[in-house]
Amino acid sequence: MATIEDSYRHKGMRQQLVNTLRAGGFSDERVLAAINEVPRHVFLDSSFVEIAYSDQAFPIGSGQTISQPSTVAFQSYLLEVDRGMKVLEIGTGSGYQACVLAALGAKVFTIERQRNLYFKTKEILELLPYRVKCFLGDGFEGLPNYQPFDRVIITAGAPSLPPKLIEQMKPGGMMVIPMDNPQGEGQTMMRITKFEDGTLKRESFGDYKFVPMLTGTGND
Repeated sequence: MATIEDSYRHKGMRQQLVNTLRAGGFSDERVLAAINEVPRHVFLDSSFVEIAYSDQAFPIGSGQTISQPSTVAFQSYLLEVDRGMKVLEIGTGSGYQACVLAALGAKVFTIERQRNLYFKTKEILELLPYRVKCFLGDGFEGLPNYQPFDRVIITAGAPSLPPKLIEQMKPGGMMVIPMDNPQGEGQTMMRITKFEDGTLKRESFGDYKFVPMLTGTGND
C-alpha cells in the first residue's frame, strides 16, 4: 500500500505558508491550524512539490484546479464549521479543501463529477486520516440520502443557487458559494444562511475566479 511522505521539510514549508497567510491579514487561528496540518503537496504531482506551498492555484487534470490556499482558508472561515458538523462539498477536485474541513472536525461528504479525477482523488483520500466520504455524481443533485447538512460548500462557479442543495441544508445551516457575476467574468463569493422558516439571508464577500460548476458526470 502506498504511503504519504510528510517530512520536516514539508512541515516547514507549510508553516511558511501559514506565516504568509497570516501576514496577508488572515487571522482565523483554527483555519490556519488546519492549513498547517494538511499536507497540500500530496494532492499535487510530485514535480510540483517545490511550489506546493505557495499561495497559487494549480491545474490537476480534467480541466480542474486545486484552489490557492488563501481561497481555501477564506471559504473555510466563511463556513463557520464546528466539530462534528456534516458538510456537503460540491467539487471534490484534488480533495484538499475537503481535508481542511475535516481537519476542522467536520464530517465531509464530497461530490466530484469528473470520473478520472474522482478515482484519482479517492485513492489519495484513503491514505489520509480524515473523515471524508467521496461520491461520483452531479453536484446540482446533492446527496439526498445523506441530508440534512449543517453546511454546504461549493468550489466551482455556480450560475445560480442550486435549489436541491438549499433543500438539503438544515434550518440554521449555511452555504458558501461562488456565484457567477451577471456583469462579466468571475464570481462573487456568497454566504447563504437558511432560517427556520426557509427564508435565506445573502452576504457577499468579494470577487473570485473559479472553474464553472457543471451538471451531470464527465469522463475526462
